Amino acid sequence: MPNDSEGSGSCLCGKVSFKAKQVNPHIGACHCGMCRKWSGAPLMAVDCGDDVTFAGEENISVYHSSDWAERGFCSNCGTHLFYRLKESKQHMMPVGLFDDNSQFVFDHQIFIDRKPDFYSFSNHTSNMTEAEVFEKYASPS
Repeated sequence: MPNDSEGSGSCLCGKVSFKAKQVNPHIGACHCGMCRKWSGAPLMAVDCGDDVTFAGEENISVYHSSDWAERGFCSNCGTHLFYRLKESKQHMMPVGLFDDNSQFVFDHQIFIDRKPDFYSFSNHTSNMTEAEVFEKYASPS
């Protein structure tokens, strides 16, 4: 299994590009209602930590989707760029944005108890319920 490595990519129109210094190769799927509404499907993303730089920042719009997280997208083409934890600035970035996705492995799912019955993945993954996610990420320190 590869360790965290650098990664880069861009939105669909190319007006926003990024470089991430620490891309975790483990893809997670989020089945929460917000991610499914935002993307039209589960969000499949990788953790890029807090060291992400963007070119074309003037084209990034940010939606504050909860008290603890926000979502960024290209204001020109609408591409979803990140889900970011407000306090830590940790970026979860859609795996489809990356120029090279050969290092990624899909191995976990969150909000598994919110996944609709009309789809399922065949990969063996670790799974977290909504309550487990809130306990881990949203609880006050």
